[in-house]
Amino acid sequence: MTEAGLGVTTGAVARFLGVSPTTVRSWEQRYGIGPAAREGGRHRRWMPADVAMLEEMCRLTASGIPPAEAARAASALRRDPGSDVGVEPPVSVPKAPVVTSAGPPRNRLGGPGSGLPLGDVRQECRGLARAAVRLDGPAMEDLLQQTMDAHGLVTAWEEVMAPTLHAVGRKWESTDDRYVEVEHLLSWHVSTVLRRAAVAGPRISATAGPVVLACLPGEQHTLPLEALTAGLAERGLPTRMFGAAVPAEALRAAVSRSGPAAVVLWSQSRSTADHALARQVASTAFGLKGARTTPLVLLAGPGWPVRQTIAGTRRPRGLREALDAISVLYGAPTGHPADAGRLT
Repeated sequence: MTEAGLGVTTGAVARFLGVSPTTVRSWEQRYGIGPAAREGGRHRRWMPADVAMLEEMCRLTASGIPPAEAARAASALRRDPGSDVGVEPPVSVPKAPVVTSAGPPRNRLGGPGSGLPLGDVRQECRGLARAAVRLDGPAMEDLLQQTMDAHGLVTAWEEVMAPTLHAVGRKWESTDDRYVEVEHLLSWHVSTVLRRAAVAGPRISATAGPVVLACLPGEQHTLPLEALTAGLAERGLPTRMFGAAVPAEALRAAVSRSGPAAVVLWSQSRSTADHALARQVASTAFGLKGARTTPLVLLAGPGWPVRQTIAGTRRPRGLREALDAISVLYGAPTGHPADAGRLT
């Protein structure tokens, strides 16, 4: 049996569109835009034309059209597939990706849907973008958590969260569309899922101090640092995340008081990359007299120059490289160097 011949379930359609199954069911109950063919009992099977209708419903509601009016227009698409309502021909919906030992499939999709400049991205990324444009917070959180559970933190960040955040940022910076509210809501839910992961992981027993993570003074971009914090928690490593715009004196105090094995200093732009402060942190010694140590300092973010020359520091190329560099300090397993991905 093929999926194209039998249709797909409501849950599969919801994942593809970036909405919750409850939303799909409520559209059917309120506006009558359910599947044209149904199996016996309570099961719903959505055919390609049905999916195209729901895609149009998503597109119209995201553009501000009232749901009832959007439903009438979307229904017309299924009745007359040749009608000019601004969507592509019906497409089939792929099954949910299966994770194997060889790693998660890319499972990329093209085509319209969110109105964001996404390019060639994963199915989950496109679904997240649709939910973000609709300001559908519950759907965003469900999709983010499902992606984290299925593929792990690194893949979720590099291939779903970060590309969607970047697309939203490019949208409101390069056009007249006001997508600031989309970015704020999306950032909130990304942060929520990352922070949940940061406190959920088991901790390994270690004699070394924690990892201190902080944004430099004046730096407000915390999400990449939150992703690193969650990744460290996923590996069971102890962390102390201090967040945005940590004053220089407070950062120095945090390092001297906690005796960290590593310190991660985040800078999004050159204006916040404080080289003098980085040198001070890298030279901070602690421990018993005669056996004092200094922390490994990672200069993370695009604000730091690619070729850094500050003694006692490293410039990781991406999230996985940063995770591996810190994991070595605790004797924890590391990933493959070829898998290094973007932290920015």
